[in-house]
Amino acid sequence: MASNKPAPESPSRFVPEYGSDFVSGPGTAFTTDYGTAYGTDRGGEFGNGFRADEAEPDKAWEEWNPTEESVRPVRGKHRVAKQRNGLARSSTVLGVGVIAAVGAGGMATAQSKPPVSISLPDSISDNLPDAKSLPGVGALFSQAPESEAQQAEAELAAAPLTTAGITTAEAERGTTDAGEALRARILQQAEQQQGAADAEAKAAEEKAAAEKAAAEAKKQQDAAEAKIAAEKKKAEEEAKKKAEALRLAKLAASYAIPTSSYTITSTFGEAGSMWSSGYHTGLDFAAPTGTPIKAIHSGTIKSAGYSGSYGYRTVLELEDGTELWFCHQSSMDVTVGQKVTTGDTIGRVGATGNVTGPHLHLEVHTPDGTGIDPMTWLRARGLTV
Repeated sequence: MASNKPAPESPSRFVPEYGSDFVSGPGTAFTTDYGTAYGTDRGGEFGNGFRADEAEPDKAWEEWNPTEESVRPVRGKHRVAKQRNGLARSSTVLGVGVIAAVGAGGMATAQSKPPVSISLPDSISDNLPDAKSLPGVGALFSQAPESEAQQAEAELAAAPLTTAGITTAEAERGTTDAGEALRARILQQAEQQQGAADAEAKAAEEKAAAEKAAAEAKKQQDAAEAKIAAEKKKAEEEAKKKAEALRLAKLAASYAIPTSSYTITSTFGEAGSMWSSGYHTGLDFAAPTGTPIKAIHSGTIKSAGYSGSYGYRTVLELEDGTELWFCHQSSMDVTVGQKVTTGDTIGRVGATGNVTGPHLHLEVHTPDGTGIDPMTWLRARGLTV
């Protein structure tokens, strides 16, 4: 390995911290604690047995081979010493720079301690070398920490002091200020609460609108159902009336009024002394004597003859057992057991029996023998009396 020849030194204006005497100007000398003499005559020596002022090119130099035991490992690239304001970077200045750099590095790791201001005289601070340009020192600033502990320490030193309370998600988003993060959380919570309140109000409005719409729909449905029910009832009533009219029409086709050119003179149930029972038991059709009497419905002649106060009487029995009595006839045209149909002539109007004038006395008896109102019975069969 080739040795490095030291650069010639320029006169120094200060004394390193290792010395005790300092005299400025040419022709002067200062001594250190080690007894080394240095002056303008360049006769002094400094460290390791070589002279810093020997710059003759023909002088033989001893080869220097540093070892791990004698030299501390140096990281980074070796940089050539530079001249600054006429101050040579001698080994003495190098020692001061190393001490300053080591002190700065120690303070850089003390993140928990408050910073301390360090001031130097202008004459010294202006001539201090750049710590990053010193061999073996610049690597402390240029290279990243090698171990995980150094990496964590560097990240901790670079991290802001206000990250307390910041979540991982916020840190991933780039949030570094705890106060700003807290403010963002409060705003987010307020927005969430406002959103929940708005959603609740909207849900209440939608519910009220739905209830109102449901009530309106129910009202309309009830009205429609009521209208349909009324129309249905009306239709049923009309259908019933039509059915009854059809039934009466069919009955009317099979039933007939017993005589013509008549006048109703007495109805069923009238009270009076003229009748032995105290009231009228039939319906009287006043008509001229000899007016034909017709069979009201098809049936069988049950009896035909004279019957006291009824005069000449003919009894027509219908298929359901109902009996029709035709009284006060002047003559009879049928005999017992004879079958007759609707409209057949069975006799003539007269005034026989207990009467005051010619008329047809008609009585209706149910199968059990009870007398009922003949007018009601006739109208129930579609006949208009």
